[in-house]
Amino acid sequence: MNKLKVGIIGAGRGGSALLETLIQMDNIKIEGIADINSSAPGIEMAKNEGIKCFKTAQELLTSCTLDVVFEVTGNRNFVKDLRRKLPDETVLVEAPAVNIMLSIIRDRKELLEIKEIKEQLSIILNTAQEGIQMVDKNGIIKYVNQGYTRITGIPASKRIGTNVFEVSPDGALVEVLRTGKPCIGKRNKAVGSNAEVISNASPIIINGEMTGAVVVFQDITEVLRLSEELRRSTSVIDGLKDEIMKLNDSPGKFDEIICESSKMKKIINLARKASREDSTILITGESGTGKEIFANAIHAESPRSGKPFIKVNCAAIPENLLESELFGYEPGAFTGASKLKLGKFELANGGTIFLDEIGDMSPILQAKLLRVIQEREIERIGGTRPIKIDVRIISATNRDLLELISSGAFREDLYFRLNVININIPPLRERREDIPALTKVYIDYFNRKLHKNIKGVTKKAEYMLLSYDWPGNVRELMNILERTILMSQGEWITDDLLRPYFDQIKIKVNSRDAILPLEEMEKDLIRRALKEYGTSVEGKRKAAKALKISLATLYNKIKKYGIQA
Repeated sequence: MNKLKVGIIGAGRGGSALLETLIQMDNIKIEGIADINSSAPGIEMAKNEGIKCFKTAQELLTSCTLDVVFEVTGNRNFVKDLRRKLPDETVLVEAPAVNIMLSIIRDRKELLEIKEIKEQLSIILNTAQEGIQMVDKNGIIKYVNQGYTRITGIPASKRIGTNVFEVSPDGALVEVLRTGKPCIGKRNKAVGSNAEVISNASPIIINGEMTGAVVVFQDITEVLRLSEELRRSTSVIDGLKDEIMKLNDSPGKFDEIICESSKMKKIINLARKASREDSTILITGESGTGKEIFANAIHAESPRSGKPFIKVNCAAIPENLLESELFGYEPGAFTGASKLKLGKFELANGGTIFLDEIGDMSPILQAKLLRVIQEREIERIGGTRPIKIDVRIISATNRDLLELISSGAFREDLYFRLNVININIPPLRERREDIPALTKVYIDYFNRKLHKNIKGVTKKAEYMLLSYDWPGNVRELMNILERTILMSQGEWITDDLLRPYFDQIKIKVNSRDAILPLEEMEKDLIRRALKEYGTSVEGKRKAAKALKISLATLYNKIKKYGIQA
């Protein structure tokens, strides 16, 4: 396309404004500009743009072929002379016309700038996450942004043009239109929407007169959700506090297990090696052999030692409560479940869980435990999503699980999952070499606990301890030593002190009608005390003092047991 060739005569303020405008037009080529003042602003601008500059109009007309000449000097005589010199094909535009043209161009430019600003404001308002709504002074809705539609779900086409007094009579905008004052922090629900919002509205004041109002509101549905999440988190913390109070003492280590027998040392060596792995462990053995002590030591010397060690006695917890103990429950899962309870598996996360008396677990819970082992996840009672866990499982039992499997009382697949490593603790009768060492440790312990000063056991007493089969194993040994030390008046445990207990065992074995062992021991001790101190009033007082009971209690016991005194 051919460009229009133009020349400008006059480089003052008007000429420079015209030059600035024409430079931006693609279809115009400025051939030159003329002014007698070589310092005129238009001359300087033209030089910077590479446009030819002339001293006189004659030089411009002689040097350039022009389609249009713009004359901006405003000199009438000059214009008459110029008109005679111009070729017929050249159009002359005089100063008044130039001024009109510049005014039109300037207004158009301002309109374009206003349009650009409006578009920018529209982008800004629609980018805002908050909802924005504007009304005139009569309440007619003039504008809503995209945030309004996103929050309320109401399209702009169904809102613009309606009256806010009708669609939202209790909203912040209505309050501002009625009072003429800002309305801050108003909580309400938009009509036609379920969105809960917090609104801040202000009047629009122009030249001292309120011409309308604008509101900015935020969706607080997310805030309410976060509040609920905070409430749940607080519930979790409360649940943790409750359970942390129930945590067991720190477990011991293998070096703290008392043993002298080679059989027991081999078992400890196996357990120590197993502790370094992460496989499930099944500890078997008779009641009282120390299965829990081994579980403690395995955890204490494992890579998980710095994490929780949680114990669960499957036989001590009723079946209907064991599931909630193991897996926890959500608030409202059942009547009385007011807050979240974390189960033992969650509490043990990262550490070890010890399931004692696993043979007493119900078939239903066995199936759930199997799933936990396979999937490494649990689900709280009343929960809707699985929770990943990282827990090592150690279980223990004094029952024959293979026999339970044969009778259908225990799952075979669960047995093989639990019994990856088996540690079988021998009964005390099969490691009698440990009895003297255990006896010494327990004597020292009960001396401190009971404030006694027992030095040890006599040879006859030791022989009696070594000869007994100990069906209750280490626990039974511990119990008899505590009772004997409690009743002892001397510095040594003698066979006479032990005999009542072992005689009572014989009575219990030989007679179904025998009284309870503790009562039989009590009866024998009262007889011995009366024999030592006499049956006089003073003797009975001394006997009561030695037995650490009142004189009245002693008389009641004598009468109860029919002791001749």
